[in-house]
Amino acid sequence: MSFDLVLFGGTGDLTWRKLMPALFQAFRHGTLPAEGRIIGVGRDNLSNEQYREQIHARFDHVELAKRPSEEEFKRFAALLEFVQMDLSKPDDYAKLAAALAQRNADTVVMYVATAPTLFTTVCEQLAAAGLNTPQTRVVLEKPLGHDLASNRAINETVGKVFGEKQVFRIDHYLGKPAVQNLFALRFGNALFEPLWRREHIANIQITIAEDLGVEKRGGFYETTGALRDMVQNHALQLLCAIGMEPPINSHADAIRDEKLKVLRSLKPWTAETLSQDVIRGQYSAGTSGGAPVAAYREEAGVNPKSHTETFVALRTEISNWRWAGVPFYIRTGKRLAGRDARIVINFRPTPHAIFNSQIGDANRLVINLQPKDGLELHLLAQGQDNRRVSQKLSPVQLDLDFDKRFGSERVGAYERLLLDVIDGRLNLFVRSDEQEEAWRWVEPILDYWQADSQGPRLYNAGTWGPSASSAMIARDGFCWSEEN
Repeated sequence: MSFDLVLFGGTGDLTWRKLMPALFQAFRHGTLPAEGRIIGVGRDNLSNEQYREQIHARFDHVELAKRPSEEEFKRFAALLEFVQMDLSKPDDYAKLAAALAQRNADTVVMYVATAPTLFTTVCEQLAAAGLNTPQTRVVLEKPLGHDLASNRAINETVGKVFGEKQVFRIDHYLGKPAVQNLFALRFGNALFEPLWRREHIANIQITIAEDLGVEKRGGFYETTGALRDMVQNHALQLLCAIGMEPPINSHADAIRDEKLKVLRSLKPWTAETLSQDVIRGQYSAGTSGGAPVAAYREEAGVNPKSHTETFVALRTEISNWRWAGVPFYIRTGKRLAGRDARIVINFRPTPHAIFNSQIGDANRLVINLQPKDGLELHLLAQGQDNRRVSQKLSPVQLDLDFDKRFGSERVGAYERLLLDVIDGRLNLFVRSDEQEEAWRWVEPILDYWQADSQGPRLYNAGTWGPSASSAMIARDGFCWSEEN
């Protein structure tokens, strides 16, 4: 199968850091279709050879094991071309059409790795140039809008020129191997399904923590914040994977139908829950990795009086028969105590204690997403004291480390998703009604914060966020997993 992959934003940060390394890994692994071409699009006046040299230089910043040898890059570079374009000028799309007409590939992928404000412009101009053929697929990066209205406007405009099955709304978390194993854990095994419900689960915690600050993305983050950047997409997609009913099959729409039901079942916000069950924070100066780090308001591109949140913790419920009454806690932030993404399923304690001692909260399943990838099953067991069986229960942990079991050189998130786009598989991409429902649920929080003049609570860099986050979960009689 022949394909052309067009990267709008071909000289941008996402292309350098994520897309080109992922495409090279697919090339190295032999999974990228042989008859392929990758066309970078940008404002710079570059020849094909100059563009290849720029890409080659950028690989110096990739981890050593993923860098190409000279021979490998020479073969990969043969796939690379460059087209100079100003995306606001209709005439420039004719140059792209001419480049694509040279091969008339079986599949054409338009990857729009630009600012969201250009999504509609690019799609409309592609249609005006006759480049929205049945063979064309368009990939839209997040964030897709900044609120419900802007998201709906983008999807409506894109929907006028591309069919829903041609649109791939990417959320790279869905491409992570650990998230794929989450689906396999739930729907490929019968072990946990009878327990995966309100009668047996006390609470569920989703944590996406970063120890880094905003780095050089202060200007972007100022207009985005943690709620838009992480909760509306990544965290809610993880919640859907945990909470959804088994789909009737593995087809894309069967999976996405069940995720949509979860989003529609999320408990609506009230004035009381918005004030008590949503915590926003912003990091102040502190330490990270043993070194002092600046406050968010001191970062480049950030308003010194900024109210942008770098931390969010919230409590919600799924109002259906399976989950009614079970609290779901979501927490995400920057400059926290560590880089850690995990889902913790806390099971209810035994209904009757027959041992002399009982350790609470020991029965739990931890699904590690990053940096560790695997499962931890925490149980209680009897120990031995001087060769005699002790009546005291002790916590034990069973580990399944996916990197050790399957090898650390597994397919990365962007590599997996790019190959899925080329092959036309929509399973790991977000449908427009999913996105709209997620924005509808998040928007009352944004409105509440807009009217709140107090702003976010400050927390020291290198901690787990504001103390109000721990107080929120403590009201239910629980604590975050690291506080056990």
